Amino acid sequence: MRIAVIGLGLIGGSIALAARQRLGAEVVGTDIDPTIREAALAGGAVDRTCPTAAEAVQGANAAFVAVPVGGLPDAVGAVLKHAPQECVVSDVGSTKRAIVAAQADPRFVGGHPMAGLEHSGLRHARGDLFDDATWFLTPSDVSSNTLLERLRGLLETVGARPNVIDAESHDRLVAVLSHLPHVVANVLILQAEATLSPGLQTFSSAGPSFRDATRVAGAPAEIWADIYATNADKLALAVEDMVARLRAFQEALRSGDPAGIVTFIEVAATARARLEQGPR
Repeated sequence: MRIAVIGLGLIGGSIALAARQRLGAEVVGTDIDPTIREAALAGGAVDRTCPTAAEAVQGANAAFVAVPVGGLPDAVGAVLKHAPQECVVSDVGSTKRAIVAAQADPRFVGGHPMAGLEHSGLRHARGDLFDDATWFLTPSDVSSNTLLERLRGLLETVGARPNVIDAESHDRLVAVLSHLPHVVANVLILQAEATLSPGLQTFSSAGPSFRDATRVAGAPAEIWADIYATNADKLALAVEDMVARLRAFQEALRSGDPAGIVTFIEVAATARARLEQGPR
């Protein structure tokens, strides 16, 4: 089996490693940066590299496009132009409506692994990054069911849990589960810097809850600006809902409503337990 990976950053590099280690596949990679191609080859992430996507997808059974969200439409289009007829093509973008709407090719199945780190780049790639991670698949109306099932099988083999969902529902969901937490992490960091006295402006002053909540603050702006922009409507609604919930809690504090505060905590605890348990 031959797997092509276009874009050898954290996610692309991890796909390449997982495909070699778990699938025993021949992995051909490409990246716009020749030094990254060289590093991927030297580090064993890929079997060989090519300077272009057109060359990388020759003879591939599956191709993963792992470039920033803003570049996905052009990159996926270029891959589909040169990929074999029986090659399933997927992306790893954090938003799905635009890229799915842009493609009318049965070989394309949108994808989004819910896995990552606070660090970016090939040097942080890991073959076990997708272990037990949800990997959303967002086929279009014209996506081939045969190729969808092939992709599902590949992802299960590398340790992921494929979950088929429509692009609209995906973008609404990740606005809350992924994009909003990044926004909140940045806000918390800025608020802390504005609040702490000069002698306390270090993480040594913070508890583990603050460190955990701000782990993703300052994630690469060139990546996240595109993600926010391509899901702006859903993210804006999520921010609006959070502000309303914070205002309700603020009112309970200002009015001296201990019962309201207790309810706020207990309702959240019950909801978390339900989410952890999952669907019955």
